[in-house]
Amino acid sequence: MLLPAEFADLEPYAGQWALSDGPSRGEKRRASTMEEIRAFYDAMIGRIDAIVAALGRYQPEEMPPEAMRLLYLMLSLAEVSRAVEQYGAPGTEGLDESRFELLHEPKWPAR
Repeated sequence: MLLPAEFADLEPYAGQWALSDGPSRGEKRRASTMEEIRAFYDAMIGRIDAIVAALGRYQPEEMPPEAMRLLYLMLSLAEVSRAVEQYGAPGTEGLDESRFELLHEPKWPAR
């Protein structure tokens, strides 16, 4: 299992969306169709409270791999939420995101 057992319904998304760094999450969003993004968004959005509660049981340095992948799914949800809620498109039309340089990538505990 890629995710904690109580999130088995989200397993189909773990292989695609549980990405460990911001640039990869942004690339996945831009490379996905709105249908793919919307399916992921719809699967995740109603589970936010349960996911936050589950992740809250761990200290970051003690998070097991299944919980870490769940955290990465939440970060991907944050990445795609703008496409669904604001832009209606995978990219931010008219904004060249490649111009932005990532100055700091949070360091999560290595697994």
